[in-house]
Amino acid sequence: MIKSHACDKRSGLAHIRLALWVKVRRASVFGAVASSLTLAVPAVAEPAVATYLANGEVPAAVQELRRHMLDSDINVLTFRSMDKIFETRLVPRAGPVWQLDRGETLILPSYEFNGRTFASEQFFERTFTNALLVIRNGKIVSETYRNNTDASTHFISFSMAKSLTSILVGIAVEQGSIESIEDFAAKYVPELKSSAYDGVTIRQLLEMRSGVDYEERYDFGANPSAAAQVFEKTLVQNRQRFVEMAPQLKRKNAPGTVFNYSTMDTAILGWILERATNKPLAAFMSETLWQPAGMESNGFWIADGPPGVGRELSGMGYNAVLRDFGRIGQMMLDQGKANGRQIVPAQWVKLSTTMKPFTPGATTGYGFQWWHRDSTGAYVAIGLQGQYIYVQPATKTVIVKLSYFPPKDNSAVSEETLTYMQLISKL
Repeated sequence: MIKSHACDKRSGLAHIRLALWVKVRRASVFGAVASSLTLAVPAVAEPAVATYLANGEVPAAVQELRRHMLDSDINVLTFRSMDKIFETRLVPRAGPVWQLDRGETLILPSYEFNGRTFASEQFFERTFTNALLVIRNGKIVSETYRNNTDASTHFISFSMAKSLTSILVGIAVEQGSIESIEDFAAKYVPELKSSAYDGVTIRQLLEMRSGVDYEERYDFGANPSAAAQVFEKTLVQNRQRFVEMAPQLKRKNAPGTVFNYSTMDTAILGWILERATNKPLAAFMSETLWQPAGMESNGFWIADGPPGVGRELSGMGYNAVLRDFGRIGQMMLDQGKANGRQIVPAQWVKLSTTMKPFTPGATTGYGFQWWHRDSTGAYVAIGLQGQYIYVQPATKTVIVKLSYFPPKDNSAVSEETLTYMQLISKL
């Protein structure tokens, strides 16, 4: 389970938060957003660029905000304001929009969980929901925005971005930029030679079976975990590039043998895409996915440094509007077709969503950066603290849920969310 850096010492926290917001407002980082917590983020034209001090440092107030962005008293806002907090890279849309028609409105049902019955509105509150979209047979049947969000709000995907990166790898393979997923990663990124990633294939990265010792645990404080150190140096301070930490890691298991969820593995996939296509990830994504698929709004990646230096965070950093996340799910459901075009090879969709059990005989598993959480045939893109693209081929249903879970053990609220999505998909 991923643990956040939220501090358990809550005494005086309100005063810290107030001071933080004052600092950020003075630094003009949040601008109009900081002036009112009820202001929705407008549609993205060109994401903001972080303001650096004369010595190249990120302002202290901005660093502090980045450290606390997951915290439960502000994440309802920060999760839809990433272009005001981080460096970003625009993924422009262009051309005809893939129109999603409206179907007969789905009346969201009450549900049972842990022996109790709850109304649908209770689900929204109990599972910290910002937005929910249900698509059935290619038509929108339910669309809900909460907490001063709307159809133009750009939400962070966190690790749903891993599934998007997998899609881009499939496109690069189809185009021939990547010759084979059986190729070693070091073939495209020589910097990985003589590191723990030497001898690891692209397939093993896609399956999270690199064997590299990287624990997805964000413990901050006096003795931060390796992942926390990466977060601090790269995302908070912009002193280093996230992926360039990879050669420093050690090997724990033989490549291909043990599943170990690792954002660093996906970061390596992004690095491979850069080298194989000879393009920044944002540019490649815009040209091969976002534009031809007919997305309705620009998207953007969080980056770990200024233009010309920073890279897109391929394992955690994509932002888009609710319906465009829905289009991704619908494209996967339609075997890679979107806007009347074959965007992703159908065979890649099949490979990506074929479950490889975590352990022999398990009913849950992982594909190419897609999760299988039950035995119903559904597959899911999942992001930190409650971001979901749930695809159920059996009933031709796509559900997108964008949330603001608190930064602690979310196993119960995650279970409740998946239980409700399974129920909706059967209606």
